[in-house]
Amino acid sequence: MFKTAALSALVAGAITAGANDLHSFKRIQLSDQFWGEGANFGDLNKDGINDLISGPWWYEGPDFQKRHEYSPATATFDLKLGPLTTVKVPGFEGTLGRENRYSDNFFVWTPDLNRDGWNDILVIGFPGQDTSWFENPRGKDGHWVRHRIFEDTCNESPTFVDLTGDGKPDLVCITKGRYGYASPDPAAPEKPWIFHPLSPDNKYGNFTHGMGVGDVNGDGRADLLEKDGWWEQPASLAGDPVWAFHPQPFGAGGSQMYAYDVNGDGLADVITGLSAHGFGLAWYEQYREAGTIRFREHILMNKEPQENKYGVKFSELHAIDLVDMDGDGLLDIVTGKRFWSHGRTGDPDRNSAAVLYWFKLVRNADHTVDYLPYLIDDNSGVGVQVVARDLNGDGLPDIVVGNKKGTFVHLHEKKNVSQTEWEKVQPKPLAR
Repeated sequence: MFKTAALSALVAGAITAGANDLHSFKRIQLSDQFWGEGANFGDLNKDGINDLISGPWWYEGPDFQKRHEYSPATATFDLKLGPLTTVKVPGFEGTLGRENRYSDNFFVWTPDLNRDGWNDILVIGFPGQDTSWFENPRGKDGHWVRHRIFEDTCNESPTFVDLTGDGKPDLVCITKGRYGYASPDPAAPEKPWIFHPLSPDNKYGNFTHGMGVGDVNGDGRADLLEKDGWWEQPASLAGDPVWAFHPQPFGAGGSQMYAYDVNGDGLADVITGLSAHGFGLAWYEQYREAGTIRFREHILMNKEPQENKYGVKFSELHAIDLVDMDGDGLLDIVTGKRFWSHGRTGDPDRNSAAVLYWFKLVRNADHTVDYLPYLIDDNSGVGVQVVARDLNGDGLPDIVVGNKKGTFVHLHEKKNVSQTEWEKVQPKPLAR
């Protein structure tokens, strides 16, 4: 059974393209079972409509009411209801249970890996375990053929993105203590992917937090961001050279990291969560000092309400996406709380509301910036992956989430309202 609910968390942004546009989100819960820590979308049945994927299931768009099992959905747990009564619950033990467990599905993407015209499903499992892709059966029923292509995918923010600049995405991660990337053989993507280390063996662990890809120095080549600094991509990757490392603390290790020009000065800044299992959201302003790249920290939110201009506070920012939510040409932050990262005990504020927010970037005339927080939902949050893209083709970014609370889609809606109605939902700065 599917549970659908509409959430009237009204959010808004005054933008050049449409002043007084009110942005709201319709919340649809596809499942209350815990099958994966991420979700994504793509057209899997070639009907021209995006479908949603989370855990071993894909849901047919546009209404997501028909569910297909592309991989064996055999996980169950025993839930004790009383001294003599126990029920078996489908999925991994998440918020439907009492103990903390983890899924075997942390991240998902939908590339056409064998180039047959049908989108496949790429899944990164539990940190330190394998990455596999499932071959689209081209409309046939049954489980999809699984190809295990990488055996040791580490870091809790690995990604699938074009790191090398050849127009083809790579699996970027840690393996055997090193940062690097794995690429398929285009002629045989089902064979094990080749790993190219970019760092020395620094003994990075399976559960290292925080990583991203972006052009930090503006040379046109993507660099690798991590919590302790950034690795500069060299002009040539022949022979798998060690990339130059530039130390810079970017927090304790939180989420996906992004290189983006926040303040519009032409230099790429860094956006990241500060602690996946604690508090903190920040951007690091790049500046140059005698030709050297340096960064200045700007805290957007931390463990006390007063550390955010608007009094917003939540913990466990384990996933971040960067997307233009309101069409003003600036990339905004989408993030939220990963509810029960380590279960009902162990993390700060672990049992507070599973909020999902977007933070609107505003560039001020004095060259400072502001991030306006807008609540999307207070009962879904994020997993280790959150994806904000246009799911239904209406030009507005929607949000898909898979986590211990279940699987969710938040459909973005917009309407133009009066100035009075618009002002009612604007974030109000704390009194100083």
